This record gives sequence, C-alpha cells and structure tokens, in this order.
Amino acid sequence: MTVAQQHLKTPLTHNIDLSACSRGLYIGGEWRTSEGDRKIPVVDPSTEVVLAHVSDASIGDGVAAVDAAAKAAAGWRETAPRKRSEILRRCFELMIERSEMLATLISMENGKALRDARGEVAYAAEFFRWNSEEAVRIAGQFGTAPSGTNRIIVDYQPIGICVLITPWNFPAAMATRKIAPALAAGCTVVLKPASETPLTAYALAAIYEEAGVPAGVVNVVTTSTPGPVTAAMLGDPRVRKLSFTGSTGVGRTLLAEAAKSVLSCSMELGGNAPLIVFDDADLKTALDGAMVAKMRNAGEACTAANRLYVQAGIHDAFAAGLVKRMSALSVGDGVDPKTECGPMITRKAVDKIERLVANAVQGGAKVMSGGTRPEGKGFFYPPTVLSGVSQQSEMAHEEIFGPVAPIRSFSSEDEVVALANDTEYGLAAYVFTKDLTRGMRVAGKLEAGMVALNRGLVSDPAAPFGGVKQSGLGREGGSHGILEFMEAKYIAASF
Repeated sequence: MTVAQQHLKTPLTHNIDLSACSRGLYIGGEWRTSEGDRKIPVVDPSTEVVLAHVSDASIGDGVAAVDAAAKAAAGWRETAPRKRSEILRRCFELMIERSEMLATLISMENGKALRDARGEVAYAAEFFRWNSEEAVRIAGQFGTAPSGTNRIIVDYQPIGICVLITPWNFPAAMATRKIAPALAAGCTVVLKPASETPLTAYALAAIYEEAGVPAGVVNVVTTSTPGPVTAAMLGDPRVRKLSFTGSTGVGRTLLAEAAKSVLSCSMELGGNAPLIVFDDADLKTALDGAMVAKMRNAGEACTAANRLYVQAGIHDAFAAGLVKRMSALSVGDGVDPKTECGPMITRKAVDKIERLVANAVQGGAKVMSGGTRPEGKGFFYPPTVLSGVSQQSEMAHEEIFGPVAPIRSFSSEDEVVALANDTEYGLAAYVFTKDLTRGMRVAGKLEAGMVALNRGLVSDPAAPFGGVKQSGLGREGGSHGILEFMEAKYIAASF
C-alpha cells in the first residue's frame, strides 16, 4: 500500500464520504451534472492524490443558477426576519455538530494543518450565529426634514441576487462570511468557490439545506472557466451584487466586468501586512503574535504578516527567538494531528515562494532557517526566516503567501511608518509595544483597514473586515457586513 493510499484510509478521514461532496452542481436545491458532464479533479496537496472530481459548470449552468436564485428571491425576501434568523442559527449549530468532519475535509483538500482547519470551522460557523442575531435587528431611520415640510423615512431593503466568489485558502470561512449576511439581509446567492477546494462548499450546501434554507436561496457552481461563467452571471440584469475575495489582479478584472452593469461591489483583495516590533515590546508577546500572524494557515492568508520590521535594540533577540520557534514546527500531512505546517495549495505556489526567497537572497538577505524546498510528494515548503531583507526585494511588495518571515531592522517610528506604508496594499498591520500611546499613534498613521495591537490575530466575525488602497472595497463582518447586502431607500412623507 502506498503512502497516498494509507492517507486515504486513516481514521481521521475514513468516515467522510467524498462522493457526497461531489454529487454535482447545487442549483435550485438539486444536485445536477454540468452541461456535457465535464469534471474538475480535486487534488490533496499533501500527497498529490486526486480525492474526487466535481462538476465543471458551463455558461449555461451559471445562468441556470441565477435563474434559481431569481425564482427563490421573492419568497426569501418576504420571509420574516425571525424565521431567517432561526434558519441561520440552525446552520451554525449543524456546522458545530459536524465540525470535525468539516475540519478534516478542509485539511484534505486544502492541506492546512488540522488544528488550523478546526479553527477555521469555528470561525466560519460564527458568521451564521452573528448574522442570525443581525437579521432581526435591521433598523431604518425616521426623522423630520430640517425644513419641517416632511418626514424623512429610510428603509433598508435586500439588494437582490448576489454573486459570491471565494478563494481556496479558507474554503469554509470565506463562503460563510458572505452567505450569512446576504441571507440575513433577505438576498439569494450564487456561490462560485475556488476549483482547488470545492468539496467544503458542497458539504456546506448540504448543511444549509438540512438547516431549512429553501431551494434556490443558495446555489453553488464550480468551473474551470471562471472568466466566461462569471461574466455571464454578472451581465444578467437580475444580478445586483458582486462580493469577491481574492487577488488584487483578479479583483481589478472583476470590477471592470461589474462596471458594465453598474453592480454594487464588495472586494476583499490582496495584502502586504507589516508587523512592527518596537524596542519596548514584551519579547514573548511579540514572538507569540508573530507566529500567529505569520504562520496561521502556513502563511497562506491575506492578513499574514508579510514584512517584519523589528527595532534595532530588540532585533537580534527577536530574530533568534523566531528562528527557534519556526525551526521547531512540525511539517507534514495536513490531516496528521501532529502537523503544525501543512503543504502549500499547488506546486505553482511553491515555485513562487522559491522565486521570492531567491530574489531576497540575491538582494543581500541571509537565510537564518529553512529556505530549501524538500524533495518528494506534496507541495511543501519549510518554515523560513530571512534577515536583512531589502525594501527593494520582490517580497517587500508582493504577497509571499507561504511560511516565510522576512525581517528588517529599523531605527525610528517615522522610519518604520514610512516603510510600512510603502505598498499599494492596505489590509492588515500588526504593532507590538508596551507604550499604549505610541501604539495608538502608530495605528492611526498606518494605511491599513485593520490594525492588531499586541496580538497576532485581527479577524473577528463581530468586527468589520476589509482594507484600504488596493486591498479592497467595503467591509465584511460586524454590523457593517449586512449593510453591504442592502440598499437604503429614502421616502419623503407628508402626514
């Protein structure tokens, strides 16, 4: 028996029926094959074994999904907020009940360490609980016009049919972060998950159905030709919203496509997060935070610390501590409970990391640990620490999306703020200091939509998630998230 075969028969995975996650496209509450019955292989990044094949949607299939969403729109829009709330709450409960199955499935198709996958499921489920509470608290406004001639009434209404496009790095959380507020607002949706990790999306679709989500309210289509299929859906006049999470490059293309129909767009795009450690920071707190900010999901996150700026006085101690921690991480198969750093999503992703590291070294950086891709099966790259990384290196301006921590020393507050803001991105940033006044001052100067102060985790379903500059438009999560799926209607009334 090969290692790959052993992997597929481990106790952690033998209870998962992968055929149940690959029954076809989910349209109008039914599982159907794509036109021509085309298929997309789903590969385990740990072993390079094909786990399953999912349906490959055509343009016609995409339009059929919009048809189903349109047919269900009026009924869902008119469903009482309390009823919608109860259904969303049941989605949360079922996800928690099935959390181990979902986490294992994520680890299999995404490769991420099981501990990270468990964290993702808990985070993903929370969007349903939070938005189940938001669904019954959608409030309008009522007041008198300053002129006294009429009353001003503002009513919030569902924006309409939404196309949701999600990436492979968080196959559960990126879907629920969009689906939950859309459903709470009274919208119907078509989800297009990444073709690298579609099994989780289909497993969740079955959970939504079991929770009582009516047929056609959530539709899921996978395709190997996302450009034409997405363009057809966005060009349909019944579609009124696009919510996308992914790279800035693809985001620009989608914004141009959405402009043709003047669609409302929420865009959560790329990041280049700086992590700043001042001399007065608590060393253990800074190292703890850096490990979370850098190594959550093996660095394959848009919020991952991409540039580590450490003040000169603490630089050497921080670098030595980070090398010790990164070198101690267990690298291996995602579903192995002992694994702390799983594989990258594809061989192409490893090639990119290797290129960025080589470029940094050519620019004068020193490899303090890791830095050499291993031989054998799986898309692995070791946890790596680089010191002396130039601001002119490619990785200072491009997302690494992997387990590489590039460190650069700095002297003053003004210097590091300028370095941190020297990027087209502005999603997340991290600051470590015992001086709260300085921490708040620096947080205010950083060009980022989110700042974590003395902690390595910034995401929370109860808080607005999003960036500035070319990291995106709009916010997800918190009370802001549901408003992205609503339109404000103003009524001027005289009584």
